[in-house]
This record gives sequence, C-alpha cells and structure tokens, in this order.
Amino acid sequence: MNEETFNLSMRSFLKKVGINSQRAIEGAVNEAIKNGSIKGNESFPAKVTLEISGLKLNIDIDDTIKLA
Repeated sequence: MNEETFNLSMRSFLKKVGINSQRAIEGAVNEAIKNGSIKGNESFPAKVTLEISGLKLNIDIDDTIKLA
C-alpha cells in the first residue's frame, strides 16, 4: 500500500463528503425557513451512513444539527 496515495485519496473523499453535505443541509434549511416549515431555532437529529463494501465497512454517525 502507498500511504501517500491512500492519505490523499481519503482526504479527497472526505472533502467531497463534507462540502456536498454542507451545501445540501444549508439549502434544505434555507428552503424550509423560506417556506415557513421551520422557524430557524430548531435542532435536528442527523445521521450519516458510511459504507465501503469492498472493506465490509458500514458505520452510522449520529449527531444533532442546531440552528440556534
């Protein structure tokens, strides 16, 4: 295994996950505030599932996203 290749690839993947997730969440929050379905002071349970089938890895990451 090439440690540098692995590290760069993993960082690239995690960056894509982070950027795309943040944009999607921000868009959903802004739309919900705009259409009045939320006020903007709520908290939401959030869950991400990471799956890498070739490694038989499947984990859930749970947390809360707070708007205020």
